[in-house]
Amino acid sequence: MTQKKMTIKDIAKLAGVSKGTVDRVLHKRGKVSKEALEKVEKILKEIEYQPNPIARNLKENKVYRISILIPDYEIDIFWKPAHDGIKEAEKEFGPFGVLVEKFIYNPFQKEDFHQKSIEAISVFPNLLLITPLFEKESFLISKTCKKKNIKVALFNNHIKSKNAESYVGQDLMQSGKIAADLIYKTSKLNCDIGIVHINLEPHLLLKEQGFKNYFSEKNSNIRVLESTNFKTNDPTKFVNDITIYLKAHPKLGALFITNSHVHEVAEIVSKINKDCAIIGYDLIPKNVTYLKKGKINFLIHQRPKEQAYLSISYYAEYFLFGKKVPLSNLLPIDIITSENVDYYL
Repeated sequence: MTQKKMTIKDIAKLAGVSKGTVDRVLHKRGKVSKEALEKVEKILKEIEYQPNPIARNLKENKVYRISILIPDYEIDIFWKPAHDGIKEAEKEFGPFGVLVEKFIYNPFQKEDFHQKSIEAISVFPNLLLITPLFEKESFLISKTCKKKNIKVALFNNHIKSKNAESYVGQDLMQSGKIAADLIYKTSKLNCDIGIVHINLEPHLLLKEQGFKNYFSEKNSNIRVLESTNFKTNDPTKFVNDITIYLKAHPKLGALFITNSHVHEVAEIVSKINKDCAIIGYDLIPKNVTYLKKGKINFLIHQRPKEQAYLSISYYAEYFLFGKKVPLSNLLPIDIITSENVDYYL
């Protein structure tokens, strides 16, 4: 049998006090005699009373603001699922007074990131959620938020800051180790392995470190080359630089591309008929196409949609229900092949 939901009138009747007295006890406002307080608290304990924070917030028209600093997916398609995750969380929690506002920045311009971060905190949010591509600037904005009593949370990549209260994403070093393990188990003997960064960001170095750590613990004749960074701002130069790199290493047996630009390398490798295994990141359309064609061997899925959605939902539930926010939520590291990719899409 379902237990009847107790109203303030019911509680008042059981305690032998007025409805106004119960209201003052529940909302901790106004004066209540010690005797009346004890009576009401006794009944609340007996019926295991739980307040309804959503109803209270709606009644009081309370709004919780979440500002999100996120890259423009029209510039870097990797971020499209993260925007979708934000939209999903916004739809779910918006009716209960959680206002989500995006501040979209160019992922290749730190000045734009800085400007959008100023705009994001100027609305005095309860939470600033950051994808901290620019480490120094992210650190500074997190310090500013601390002074203004604004909570800070991170997703996708991490920065070393005591001001950030939580992180949702993957263990980037472990991600690099998994990529190394895949290469170790599938590469030819006596070959060279290349680590390629494209438009290097600080967090990509954690993937490189994990990758190198894996091979440093192996007694193998596979040689890991020093990492190389290439930039895509000049497409012609980019293609030329990658081609020169590939031809300069005739024993190259595999490439580890540390971000979602792996398809750009796979295209060049395919054109010059280089026999080379390729591992990279993320299920953007071009990567999936090359994976299905066999031009990319493995992709590591970073779950950007889930990262964004969870980051918002944790704090929405904290504001609405008082739920504890996990300090760190490390998501699974999914290995995607041509055989299982459709299940993830």
